Amino acid sequence: MSIRILFLGEIVGKPGIQAVRRNLKALREERAIDLVVANGEGATGGFGLGKAHSMQLLKSGIDVLTGGEKIYYKIDMVEFIDKNPAILRPANFPQRNPGRGVRYLTVGETTVCVINILGNADFPRTHLANAFPLAEHLVTKAIEEGAVPLVQFHASPTAEKQAMGFHLAGKAAAVIGTHSKVLTADAQILEGGTAFISDNGRCGSQMSVGGFEPEAEIEKQVTQLPIRSKEYWEDTALVGVLVEIGDDGKATAIEPIRSALKEE
Repeated sequence: MSIRILFLGEIVGKPGIQAVRRNLKALREERAIDLVVANGEGATGGFGLGKAHSMQLLKSGIDVLTGGEKIYYKIDMVEFIDKNPAILRPANFPQRNPGRGVRYLTVGETTVCVINILGNADFPRTHLANAFPLAEHLVTKAIEEGAVPLVQFHASPTAEKQAMGFHLAGKAAAVIGTHSKVLTADAQILEGGTAFISDNGRCGSQMSVGGFEPEAEIEKQVTQLPIRSKEYWEDTALVGVLVEIGDDGKATAIEPIRSALKEE
């Protein structure tokens, strides 16, 4: 029996949370979705994930929340992530760090393994284990344990994300890129049955700069001053990709998803 997995793009601020809260449960039922994995990296004001917001998102129908370089930005998450296995830090953070980077779940009759990895490039505040050999090791381990590996790769350059896709092609059932917060046009099934996209976009304002008010983001670029980003609501939507995986653990389809914010 095939399974359907929704990978939601980065949830940005209150608009992103509202898109999840109002849309996700109906979408799960409408599209017969078995599992939802979402990037919660920007849920709390666009910079990090707080405990209260993580609990709200999990109650709204998300099964696994992932974070990237900003996973510890909110101090209450540093303690809470150890207590909640549904929230994943990058697996290549130091092993003494709070939390975990891998989660095994049973979906119907299928065991899946969600693996969260942070990229090597453009994250100057982190000094982590090389993403590529670790991802291959964790995928191989998951297969040996009879699980279908699903990799969420939080990385900056599209070239790095594409390289990871081909690196794990035929091994992982899915390699889904996050971080850029812009839905890319390269959703495809790689050789060997690996669903891939460089970036699965963002949940929040689509008529914005990464989910934020354009004027403030432009001012940052013009002045180089540390101006505070502002949440933005125009054209708010739930965005991601829906992946279908067959009985053999191989992806058979990947489809971009966009669901406009529903009225309460």
